[in-house]
Amino acid sequence: MSPILIVMIGVAAVLVFAVLIYNQLTRRRILVKEAWSGIGTFLQQRSDLVPNLVETVKGYALHESQTLADVVKWRNMAVSAKSPDELAKADAGMNKALSGFFALAEQYPDLKANANFLSLQTDLKELETKLNQSRRYYNGTVRDYNQAIAVFPNNLLAGMYGFHPETFLEEPESSRELPKVSFR
Repeated sequence: MSPILIVMIGVAAVLVFAVLIYNQLTRRRILVKEAWSGIGTFLQQRSDLVPNLVETVKGYALHESQTLADVVKWRNMAVSAKSPDELAKADAGMNKALSGFFALAEQYPDLKANANFLSLQTDLKELETKLNQSRRYYNGTVRDYNQAIAVFPNNLLAGMYGFHPETFLEEPESSRELPKVSFR
């Protein structure tokens, strides 16, 4: 075999290998974007549901405006989030505000028996379950993608092709605090 042929086969093998790595990383990046989209879908559904919950509770708990305002504030932040970090912060705030919201609702027996409120509460619990599953899926795809761009020899080509690590969706420290609910 001639040296030129050996060099050509070597170059072709390197090119094929580079294309395979590029395609693998591209598929993983698309999965991350798809997972992010799934979270956005469930957050939008939750954001659409929250105003109905707030309106239902308003008639029973008019003097609890701060709790209701917190829920609306975090809803608006979640809707306008543009990154996983912003979303995590808004989501943690929303979870905390909803905990206080439902603790508030416990103090109103008529509200707890309201069919509309019960239906909305059930819908929200189902959405929260789906949202948690979506978060886990997103973080799994981010883990796989980040591992794929970090390992040798992919790491040699990842930066050159424009593949950069994605951010995990993590709960901020503030989400671990218990909500403060005051019943006067």
